[in-house]
Amino acid sequence: MLSYRAALRRVAALGPHAIGAASVALSLFLTVLAVKTPWAPLPRPVIAAAGLAGTAAVWFRGRWPVAVAVAGAGAYVLSGNPGPLLISLFSGAGTRFLALAAIGMAGFLAQQWVDGGTLGTDALISAVTATGVTLTAGAYVTTRRELTRSLRERAERAETEQRLRNEQARSAERGRIAREMHDVLAHKVTLISLHAGGLEVNASAGPERVEREAALIRVSAQEALEELRKILGVLRAGPDDDDGFPDLRRLVDSWVSAGGTVTLHGDIGTWPPETARAAHRLVQEGLTNAHKHARGAPVTVTATGNREDGVTIAVTNGRSAQPSLETGAGVGLEGLAERFRLIGGTVRGGPDDAGGWRLEGRLPWHAADAFPRESHDQDTAG
Repeated sequence: MLSYRAALRRVAALGPHAIGAASVALSLFLTVLAVKTPWAPLPRPVIAAAGLAGTAAVWFRGRWPVAVAVAGAGAYVLSGNPGPLLISLFSGAGTRFLALAAIGMAGFLAQQWVDGGTLGTDALISAVTATGVTLTAGAYVTTRRELTRSLRERAERAETEQRLRNEQARSAERGRIAREMHDVLAHKVTLISLHAGGLEVNASAGPERVEREAALIRVSAQEALEELRKILGVLRAGPDDDDGFPDLRRLVDSWVSAGGTVTLHGDIGTWPPETARAAHRLVQEGLTNAHKHARGAPVTVTATGNREDGVTIAVTNGRSAQPSLETGAGVGLEGLAERFRLIGGTVRGGPDDAGGWRLEGRLPWHAADAFPRESHDQDTAG
């Protein structure tokens, strides 16, 4: 056997149409009892007609609560059936409280006057009590229902927003990974291409030259894989696990050994790690672009900085850059500019006064390495 409250919850869960059907059935049942007893001093056909009219009006209580309450009050006066009046007061209490209170008082008092012929204090108290209890219960249920609906909508909205934030976090992380992969692969693959091109041009080179160039190609490929592993490790574990310090001299030497003309002024060995990493990426991008767009031109790398004035990294070549048909041109510079912007720096690229091309980046001495922190926040949000 279901309890009374459990039965009401099950009916409510069926929806407004099921509740309307149950209300009409209850009113019809009370009308049958009012006719059989009877509950009013009027003829039975009048009681039946008034009860059926009030019962039919109950179905429209949600659309016209005041009109249905008037019909219910009339049906109560003529048939003695309080069902339609009580149901209309209960259902409409959350919208037209005062109007329904007046209609309810009038209906209860009129019915008692028809039934007894007089109105006294007891009749007034009874009418006030019945009307007040019904409206209060209806207002409570309506308010609770609206609150539940509001909380459900807020929960759904919060879930949707969380889903959107997760999508944005994943998109940002994919973008970060793409920038890191571009920085590493573009530089290393360009070096491998440079070495392979040297072998192709010097087809008659001796076995020692071939062996040396092949070894350089193998080392460059291994370094590319190692840097990719480091990037993925930092993405998973955060900045504390990135212990490697970028070696700018080694980077320049790798290009010189591949046949490039690169001169280095300054060093980043004494800079803060996050600032040095950003500078290293800028030099990588500058050397790669110089090889793509001004192949064979001499390149100068300058790194200067101190705690008071910040740091400046510049890559210049002695020939104006030519348009390139290579896929992805410009993507690296956009990613580099975004990297510097997030850690408080700027990047500029363009022709210099000597007719060549200059890529320059500026950073504060202690740059905030925003990329690993973004990854940590996104993992936490997920």
